[in-house]
Amino acid sequence: MKGGQTKSDSMQAGNKLKGKGAGAGKRAKKAAKDPNKPKRPASAFFVFMEEFRKQYKEANPDNRSVSAVGKAGGEKWKSMTDAVKSSLCTEGREAQK
Repeated sequence: MKGGQTKSDSMQAGNKLKGKGAGAGKRAKKAAKDPNKPKRPASAFFVFMEEFRKQYKEANPDNRSVSAVGKAGGEKWKSMTDAVKSSLCTEGREAQK
């Protein structure tokens, strides 16, 4: 092989580097999640998409593509006014309570 090292030499050098450093090979443990912790309220976009998916499936029952629903929903979301979007945001907060 060119370069003066064989494959086994380069693998041995890589193994030496793996074991160096403070606390090598030890992972920090994650804190346990609280199952009773309340969820955050849904954003206005998620409230909109929940309703939009139902409407889209009724209008296009043969379409099973998730990406098509998402793209159509995103286009409609962009064309909506800020007043409508803010009303959906408050609607999502009320549904959380």
